[in-house]
Amino acid sequence: MIVLLHVIIALSSMVHTGYVAFHPSKGKLNFSYLLIAMTFLSGTYLVFIKPAHMVQSCMMGLAYLGAVSIGIAFAQRKLAKISQKNN
Repeated sequence: MIVLLHVIIALSSMVHTGYVAFHPSKGKLNFSYLLIAMTFLSGTYLVFIKPAHMVQSCMMGLAYLGAVSIGIAFAQRKLAKISQKNN
């Protein structure tokens, strides 16, 4: 059950971050951060209950972190440009 919840949160986080990258706002970025935190909390829990799969979990976690970090950085950059234009 926790694995399914973890996958749903991670996929939702990636989709939401992709959306935020093209339509950024401060609130949407904060929600992306919340989804990322929830993904890592559930992932950490899974690693502790199934330590045999730790290497595979860590590799997937790094790929996930890379993907959402690129999206967040893109959104922050775009949001900064929008803020500069409004000032």
